[in-house]
Amino acid sequence: MEQSNNKSLHTSRAFIIVALSLLAFGLFFGIVGTLQYLFPGYLKDNLSFEKVRPLHVSAVVFWIIFAAMGSVLTYVQQYNNKEIAFPFLQKVQYYLFSVSVVTILVSYFFSVFGGREYWEFNPIFALPIILAWILFIINFFNTQTSYKNQPVYVWMWMSGLLFFLFTFIESYLWVFPYFRNNVVNDMTIQWKSYGSMVGAWNMLIYGCSLYLMEKISGDNKYSFAPIAFILFFTSLFNLMFNWGHHIYTLPTHQYIKHISYTVSMTELFIIGRIIWKWRASVSEARKHYHISAYRFLMYADVWVFLNLGLAILMSIPAINVFTHGTHITVAHTMGTTIGINSMLLLAFVVDILMDKGRKLKAVWLNRAVLTVNISLLIFWICLIITGIIKAKWQMSVNPIPFSMMMASMHPYFIVFFISGLSMMIGFFIIIYKLLFTKHHI
Repeated sequence: MEQSNNKSLHTSRAFIIVALSLLAFGLFFGIVGTLQYLFPGYLKDNLSFEKVRPLHVSAVVFWIIFAAMGSVLTYVQQYNNKEIAFPFLQKVQYYLFSVSVVTILVSYFFSVFGGREYWEFNPIFALPIILAWILFIINFFNTQTSYKNQPVYVWMWMSGLLFFLFTFIESYLWVFPYFRNNVVNDMTIQWKSYGSMVGAWNMLIYGCSLYLMEKISGDNKYSFAPIAFILFFTSLFNLMFNWGHHIYTLPTHQYIKHISYTVSMTELFIIGRIIWKWRASVSEARKHYHISAYRFLMYADVWVFLNLGLAILMSIPAINVFTHGTHITVAHTMGTTIGINSMLLLAFVVDILMDKGRKLKAVWLNRAVLTVNISLLIFWICLIITGIIKAKWQMSVNPIPFSMMMASMHPYFIVFFISGLSMMIGFFIIIYKLLFTKHHI
């Protein structure tokens, strides 16, 4: 599993650098959004919330996608001990994605919309992304040397790659009148495709997690263990069906909701259990050799269990009726996106960008990562509290005016902003050190 010095790895790491830049961009506009909660109308003329929200959401989603791509492209080369099959196609993939994302973000500044809830950009920008992902698939399957007796992470990467393409295309079925003209079917397909898409990139991230754990411990027993393959099949099943908890409020078939309730979030429990048991098996020498990446894995494990409890409650239909459309849903999203996915992705980023055997200084790392996670916890709790307030309001028989309800949340929005700002500063320190600490790229 030694890294080979080749130009393809340089391109793979370029994905990581763009990813970190997108993370910083998304964090900044997240803070701007919280300011607009505190001061309604702030920047309304030049940078209204209708622009800030997609700038924040799209940048963070693309941070996850870029970091996942860079990690898989790097690890598949390390695992097979060979250069990527088609370096030119990898560069085309990189430029297609980079130019598309920059164009999408710029289009928001000029109020060019036309998409949906999470993909708010004009659908035309989806075409180069689809083409780039196809190139990604071609390169991966031609770099992978064999499909017999492979560790579980190889199967997770393959499944994630194929299902992401399928679900991304599926999310654009609304452009056809046949789907768009039926409101229930349209909303069902949209929420189903988004939920499954998250499952697809989780496959890529969890696969990289298992690869990195094997790399740190020097032991492949977890990559071939039955529990790892149970995680794979559970994740695959979740990818296909756990989106159902998003559509409890829609008049769709009951069996879809029941299947969703049964399988929802079981993959979190399994990945949490694997990381928890794996950490006990890592020797102190290896743990300290990879201290930076190891630390991010541990924080991710904490957030797996915190978010798991919230996710299970949200998956109960009687509770989901109250929480749907409130800040509780946002809390779950933040816990998953930042607490789990971003911590795991940063573990890969540290492993990929830093020189062999080089450790980031423990003092600044401890402070920055601790700041991020404590701030996120406060942020997360505030979202849950404001979500409960809104849930009670929207289910009230005689609700007070909306403005009064929002005013009652103002103290929480202040804490929300301070914790968000603190979290952004912690992330900026980590990003700065990763981008500007001397290392080979």
